[in-house]
Amino acid sequence: MPSRVYLDWNATTPLRPEARAAMVAAFDLIGNPSSVHAEGREARRVVEAARAELALAVGALPRNVVFTSAGTEANALALSPGLRGPSGGPVERLLVSAIEHASVLAGGRFPGPSIGMIQVTRSGLVDLEHLKALLKDGPPALVSLMAANNETGALQPVAEAARIVHEAGGLLHVDAIQALGKIPFDIRDVGADLATFSAHKIGGPKGIGALVVAEGILGLEPVLRGGGQELNRRAGTENVAGIAGFGAAVKATLAALREDAAQATTLRNRLENGIRGIAGATIFSDEVERLPNTVLFTAPGLKAETAVIGFDLEGIAVSSGSACSSGKVQPSHVVSAMGYDPVVSQGAVRLSLGWSTGPDDINRALEAWRKLSNSLLKH
Repeated sequence: MPSRVYLDWNATTPLRPEARAAMVAAFDLIGNPSSVHAEGREARRVVEAARAELALAVGALPRNVVFTSAGTEANALALSPGLRGPSGGPVERLLVSAIEHASVLAGGRFPGPSIGMIQVTRSGLVDLEHLKALLKDGPPALVSLMAANNETGALQPVAEAARIVHEAGGLLHVDAIQALGKIPFDIRDVGADLATFSAHKIGGPKGIGALVVAEGILGLEPVLRGGGQELNRRAGTENVAGIAGFGAAVKATLAALREDAAQATTLRNRLENGIRGIAGATIFSDEVERLPNTVLFTAPGLKAETAVIGFDLEGIAVSSGSACSSGKVQPSHVVSAMGYDPVVSQGAVRLSLGWSTGPDDINRALEAWRKLSNSLLKH
């Protein structure tokens, strides 16, 4: 029986060898990183080394990196009423795009009436004119935009959005969880005031994320209160092994970014060309700049649930979008927000590639799609 093909890298990635090695070493550490004795100091050294790796990778200062349990917690921590910059009043409302991850759409700690939704275009990009209109219609806002959409891969105009938001006296949070390791990302270049990341999207372990805060941002209130960990911004004994794996994954991923992105782009283009030639398939957001590894497609009459199961039976792991819905295959809220008919949003299938994806994997996927299209799209 042939080995399985994994094409769901946007959901999670295999653990990089460097991350595994760093975690194994960290598991042998005895001390609590808050303890002052030698054992505690050694654990602290590992935590701070990883903090420095992530800070260096994204253009931040190490003291402004806050480790969390996941990207979801990092987003919840970032979405805080009362945040303010070096000048200007605190933010009083939240504006999010309609294609954000569920953890951002939930609004963090903002009450429901203070949350507004930013429209997106048919191409899957945030509508900056609508953003401008919303910013004019109320008090200072925290705006939350993802750097790259997890379903379509579309790269959002976050730098331009930052300029618009700052001119209106607001702050910008960027969910960069899908961007890190796939494209260059620097909070200074894009003008982000806060940015969030997750280890398991770049070959690190599950269960560890981070919030990065730009210098001078004030008013961040912890979600978890207790001890004084993470400079009083996130209570709880640090996950030393997870943090060590995160740091190692960041270093390894950034070192291979250019090569991995070039390989992914070549394979993605080949995959898309093959998909387009079968059953009248449509690729979403193919007219805008996207992540090099992501393909979201559909075909007339396709149902995502049956397609995902069909691919799985053929030995290929794909998804219908975000993997944060308790394993349920649901219509794509991203495709719906782009203005497509609900029937179309129910048929969106995502294939996402990674550093170990090769030409044979693409061949297997296309062969499976040809077979499935003949059986699933019969009228």
